[in-house]
Amino acid sequence: MKIALMDSGIGLLAAAAAVRRLRPDADLVLSSDPGSMPWGPRTPEDVTARALAVAEAAALHRPDALIVACNTASVRALPALRARLEPDVPVIGTVPAIKPAAAGGGPVAIWATPATTGSPYQRGLIEEFAGDVEVTEVACPGLADAVEHADQDAVDAAVTAAAARTPKDVRAVVLGCTHYELVAERIRAAL
Repeated sequence: MKIALMDSGIGLLAAAAAVRRLRPDADLVLSSDPGSMPWGPRTPEDVTARALAVAEAAALHRPDALIVACNTASVRALPALRARLEPDVPVIGTVPAIKPAAAGGGPVAIWATPATTGSPYQRGLIEEFAGDVEVTEVACPGLADAVEHADQDAVDAAVTAAAARTPKDVRAVVLGCTHYELVAERIRAAL
């Protein structure tokens, strides 16, 4: 089996590692656009155009499926990606893990890019899966970019700012960007 993964930048590595743990037998195709990242502050149209270009580059390798590892691309461009590639290549989106977080009870915070935070897609997930749980959406401007560029001071500043906007009584924090997993220990320490 050949699985393609796409993301704006190095957040792709966290997603690829997770797929590798689950399917060590799979051939992985990685496709990204680090020169244009972060995608979070871009317009929905720009995110869609960039996501289509990255997905089409991956599709040239004839994968059995494409995982859109970028939450921003998933909430902004998933319908366009599916319209372009399916049924030849099934497209699997990645969105903030609101459903499992809310299943354990609340309150819950969702750390995500500004594009994902407050998006109609994320709001729909909250309504569908966390209707009876208190959810705080925490936009993390600059965090994905800081992770991408290994700017430790900027990572610390973005994490500190997001932690200050996160209610103290949250039971779970959902990381709504693949880049954030790469600094998960720093996020835990700040909370």
